[in-house]
Parts: sequence; C-alpha cells; structure tokens
Amino acid sequence: MTVLVGRNAPDFKASAVLANGEIISDYHFAERTKGKEALVFFYPLDFTFVCPTELIALDKRMAEFQARNVEVIAVSIDSQFTHAAWRNTPINKGGIGAVKYTMVADVNHSICQAYGIEHPTASVAFRAAVLVDATGLVRSEIINDLPIGRDIDEILRLIDAIQFANKHGEVCPAGWQKGEKAMKPTSEGVSTYLSDNADVL
Repeated sequence: MTVLVGRNAPDFKASAVLANGEIISDYHFAERTKGKEALVFFYPLDFTFVCPTELIALDKRMAEFQARNVEVIAVSIDSQFTHAAWRNTPINKGGIGAVKYTMVADVNHSICQAYGIEHPTASVAFRAAVLVDATGLVRSEIINDLPIGRDIDEILRLIDAIQFANKHGEVCPAGWQKGEKAMKPTSEGVSTYLSDNADVL
C-alpha cells in the first residue's frame, strides 16, 4: 500500500453512469478531469447502509463542488447497471435518487487497488476521499474504515485550502476556513500568525 499524496493520481478508464443518467463504457479519468480539481470518492457497495447517507450528502453539496470547478467521481466495485438501478430507486426506498455526479464501475477492482484502498478481507473499497489538483497531483487522502462515514463539508474545506495554497503560495493552518487569514511559509510568518491566533487554535 502506497500513500498517494504528492504523487500523480492513477489514471483509469471504466464504464460509468454520468450525472445525466447516461451509461457509458469509456469514462476516462484523465480526460474528464483535465484542468480542474477532482474528488475520487470511493465507497464499498451500492444498496448498503452508510453508503447512501454519504452519497446523498455529496449530492446535496454538488453546487459547492461545481462552484469550485471540481469533478466529482464516485467509485465502487458495483457494475454500471447496479449504479443506474440505485440512482433510479427513490430515497425513501433505500436508493440515492438521480445524483448529479459520475458513478464509476470498478467491477474488476483495478481502480481501488491502484489507489491502495481495497479492504484486505472484505474485498471492497474503504471509504476513501482522494483530492486531486488541476495538475493531476494527489493533495489529500481521507480513508475511513467501513462503519465510519465521512464529512463532506470537511472535504470542501480541504479543496478550498488546496486552491488557496496553489493561488497564493501561503499555507493553511489548523482549522483554516475560506476567507480566514493564512500563513506565510517562513519563520516570521509562523511567528506573526501564532501571535495573533494561538489562542483560538
């Protein structure tokens, strides 16, 4: 297992269900994400328990991801047809509804293995959120065990931090939120920041 942060995100081609419900056989990650940030959002299985809460929460924040020019790709080992069936199942019947992001079919497990997040005994993906910047570099990985759902707002915060650091060359301290003061990556910058903010960390 390899930590991907600081490395290029593994490319992949696979069948998928697009945001408009269209099923395609040739979704190409590198092409679809060229020039934009990406969230690769791994989850274990369709029609399960924690998974729909995460995927619905993700869908409810799609306007936030789109405003940040982030391509969102959900990945599990289910087929594209199972993905489509889950999208077509009402939320009150255990479905996720017509989510507004791509759902990729990793039926041969090659994607979760390339990203190093396949569960060692359950043979499904861990709950991994991999953030990739516009150059294709992985900047953050959040990996949770199967029973533990993720916080989508924290993922948005991390995207804001990545975009801010890339644009301004400053670094984002603990708990940094968009619009707050950041830190210059120098000894003086640290001293200045801590003098003003240590009490609220």
